[in-house]
Amino acid sequence: MFEYTKQILTKVSFDRVLFRKELKKAVKWIKKAEERKMLMLWCLATFGNQYGDIVREVFRKFGHM
Repeated sequence: MFEYTKQILTKVSFDRVLFRKELKKAVKWIKKAEERKMLMLWCLATFGNQYGDIVREVFRKFGHM
């Protein structure tokens, strides 16, 4: 699921609204805390300059930051 999520987020990264929507779904889908943390770190490393605010918001909302 982690790799699939990375592909989806990369594909929708052209649009803030889609990115937020897909990131929220991904955080709900991924059950393992370790994978969620890996996703958060990957998102910040990959999209931090562009969508860092969204990444922090979504992970904070779900209690992972």
